[in-house]
Amino acid sequence: MAVDHTRAPVLEALVEYRRSGQLSFTPPGHKQAHGVDPAVREVLGDAVFLGDVLASGGLDDRLTRGRVLERAERLMADAVHAEHTFFTTCGSSLSVKAAMLAVAGPHEKLLIGRDAHKSVVSGLVLAGIEPVWVEPRWDAERAIAHPPAAADFEAAFRAHPEANGALITSPTPYGACADLRSVAGVCHRRGLPLIVDEAWGAHLPFHPALPSWAMDAGADICVTSIHKMGSGLEQGSVFHLQGDLVPPELLKTRSDLLSTTSPSVLIYAGLDGWRRQMALRGPELMGTAIDLAAAARSAIEEIDGLHVNDRDDFCGPGKADDFDPLPVIMDVSALDITGYQAADWLRAHRGLDAHLVDHRRISAQITHGDDPETIAELVAALKALAQAAAGMAPGPRVDVPAPGDLRMEQARLPRDAFFGPAEHVPVEEAVDRVAAEMITPYPPGIPAVLPGERLTEPVLRYLTTGKEAGMNLPDATDPSLDTIRVAASADARALR
Repeated sequence: MAVDHTRAPVLEALVEYRRSGQLSFTPPGHKQAHGVDPAVREVLGDAVFLGDVLASGGLDDRLTRGRVLERAERLMADAVHAEHTFFTTCGSSLSVKAAMLAVAGPHEKLLIGRDAHKSVVSGLVLAGIEPVWVEPRWDAERAIAHPPAAADFEAAFRAHPEANGALITSPTPYGACADLRSVAGVCHRRGLPLIVDEAWGAHLPFHPALPSWAMDAGADICVTSIHKMGSGLEQGSVFHLQGDLVPPELLKTRSDLLSTTSPSVLIYAGLDGWRRQMALRGPELMGTAIDLAAAARSAIEEIDGLHVNDRDDFCGPGKADDFDPLPVIMDVSALDITGYQAADWLRAHRGLDAHLVDHRRISAQITHGDDPETIAELVAALKALAQAAAGMAPGPRVDVPAPGDLRMEQARLPRDAFFGPAEHVPVEEAVDRVAAEMITPYPPGIPAVLPGERLTEPVLRYLTTGKEAGMNLPDATDPSLDTIRVAASADARALR
């Protein structure tokens, strides 16, 4: 059956809704902007509220007989070579949880790369899944983790043959990619599914110079954030499905378990419009973005004190298998400042927001929304940063553990530790205690501490020195990190 990618069912239904002059006695209560505070309308404009309608009983009828969303999802699946696609409006944080719940349940095992996003850990807590952690490939020279190799998953399956499947993150927020085809082969030889958290890879299907994306590489479920590298609104996410290892109706019921019953049509419209844009112009737009990123990389590399990580830095034996060039990752350590200082200076003095920020790096993600003018502004701001760095105090030292010291024993299931009896202890007394919370440097959002892990001095020192240097730890129960939430000791439980 022919597929017409010039169509955009959600956007077309919105146009028809406005044309028909529907009189709504349903939510949302602003009634097509009429009830909105004038000051709010002045800031947001009426278009936001005119597009904010019920998905069923508004955009579509109460029984969704127009199949508006279903038609939009089918078009998206065709555009990216999937068999099924589901839209979600709670970000990939929801999508990845739904994918996990479709593959494993309480007390069942799932192989997971330890460089997973905090949303994956939240899924473990909610579902009671037992993680089998697969270690990333660690570049000690650059203090950065890359996705685990297929051989690492093979070894983990041999040690845990009862595991239900695997989950890998690729690309990482730093642009490092796994050999997904080989990882999928490891899973499929056992008749088990592979989930790929490809939140940073919405653009990958649309240009041959970019790394292979999950569906083309044979993954069973792929989670993608359209708002990250695409044109969707914040929280716009999709997950794709192919093959017969995970029934589509099962994945949908798991998604329904977590999803809102009041989805944003505005977010649906953004997803629908992005698919049409990419289906019609993807190679052209992505080709331009790739060229702009190459120009930015070349110009930034000429700035004294800055180094742009490239394929030679990230790929090779013991490192990543492929490389996405659009996240421009810059090492600022030669300026004798931290990434935190660099990001704060750029925002305060040049009105420029960097994305990833760590103890030695900042990143600028280049997308199809950039042009030569934005690249020129980026390069000029970085030149000014390099000049200003000489007048800054040296960056506070962050004690990054050696690879062997980064990982801690998973002493309890994340769910059991998170929901079990807990207490707060001073950070200096937390060594050897079992964490009852998640502590995550953000961005990129990869937890340093998971519920159920036995805390060690090197990791606690990393977090405390990181906090002093400017690390953002938004999920720590004590924002000052003076105390840590840990599983209650036997003595403490006896006093309850």
